[in-house]
Amino acid sequence: MQVSEEKLKQVLADIFNIDVSTIDDLTSVDTVEEWDSLKHLNLVLALEQEFDITLSVEQTVEILNYPLIKAILGEHGVKFDG
Repeated sequence: MQVSEEKLKQVLADIFNIDVSTIDDLTSVDTVEEWDSLKHLNLVLALEQEFDITLSVEQTVEILNYPLIKAILGEHGVKFDG
């Protein structure tokens, strides 16, 4: 599946209630104050729904920053066009 990276950024912006323009490779659980355990679960559900995938338990634990989220989605065949 080829998608715009903006689609992923919008998912994160919606979940964490942050400006999409602030999301980059430094975006992580350590840099987003709103990223708590409940929002993390909401992120997992939103990613699964938006990209029509199912994340494993291991993957749900691993998605702690933007680059890892992109990598995990890549494992599910999601390719970003920029």
